[in-house]
Amino acid sequence: MSCSSCFETIFKGNKFCPLCGSKAVESNIHADKKAGDCPRCKKKMQLIGVEGVELSECEKCEGVWTDVETFETICANRENQSAVLKKFDEILQRPKPVKVQYIPCPTCSQLMNRSNFAKVSGVIIDTCKGHGVWFDAEELPRIIEFIRKGGMEYSRQKEKAHLDDQKQKLRAEKFKLSVDRFKNEGVSKYPSTNSTRAIKEFIDFIID
Repeated sequence: MSCSSCFETIFKGNKFCPLCGSKAVESNIHADKKAGDCPRCKKKMQLIGVEGVELSECEKCEGVWTDVETFETICANRENQSAVLKKFDEILQRPKPVKVQYIPCPTCSQLMNRSNFAKVSGVIIDTCKGHGVWFDAEELPRIIEFIRKGGMEYSRQKEKAHLDDQKQKLRAEKFKLSVDRFKNEGVSKYPSTNSTRAIKEFIDFIID
């Protein structure tokens, strides 16, 4: 496990960090929990504890599997992020190229969805909605760096701009329909119910 203060490795049985002297905090790894098989290598993964969170790691391809709740914790907690980055500095060797393909969820064996994290990060991750997220080697550290550099805020701003643009397009379409309906039904000397509704919609749109 890792020290909660300096992230130095603490061997099982030690009560204090050998580097800074902080008290060891046990991780939440459960002995009866299975790490599952790597969706790429089909090899048995190992459970690793990092700053109180639990990850399943493949020693061969260096990919990582985590449930959604753990991933959200890492994304929201800077201490967890620092610990994960340090841990990956230790376990990552030379990056291994991976074949672009859909891979099965380690839990349910169904093919996972591939998506660009936060739509703008450039990191394509594999996700199973009900079980978790798979990261190929270096993808999780890249996502953490993306978050730390303000990537989520940039993503929100871009999404907001997109929604505002869609709203403007809808308003323009609604305006055109109101004008057309007003022209077609609003000229009668004795307005029908439809004509009255068309005029009201047109006025409502203008003053909205």
